[in-house]
Amino acid sequence: SQSVQRRAAAVGFDWEDADDILDKLVEEVAEIKRASSPEERAREFGDLLFTLANIARRLDIDLETALRSANQRFCQRFRYMEQVCRERGVELSSLSLDEQNSLWEEAKAKLK
Repeated sequence: SQSVQRRAAAVGFDWEDADDILDKLVEEVAEIKRASSPEERAREFGDLLFTLANIARRLDIDLETALRSANQRFCQRFRYMEQVCRERGVELSSLSLDEQNSLWEEAKAKLK
C-alpha cells in the first residue's frame, strides 16, 4: 500500500495536508460501522487499512515494522497476563473482562 501511494504521490495525486488523511480515517471507520454484508465489511476494512497505510507513509513510518512491533508488544503483555494468572492459581478465561483489562494495564505498566 505504501509503495502504491508513494507512486501516486510522486505525480501529485496526494492529500495536501496529513490531517486530511486523518479525517478520511474517521470517514472509513464510519463506513465500516455501517457496512451490512460480509462483502461490504471486507471492502470497507480494506479501505480502512489503505488509509492507515497512507497515514503511516505521510508520517514516515514503515507500516510493516510498526505492525510487527505492535504484535511483539501484545504477545509480551499477553504472556505476562498468562504468567500472573498461573502464579495466582487462576484461569485467565475465568476472569471478568474488567479483571482482564486491569491485568492488561498492569502488563502495560510493567513492560512498557
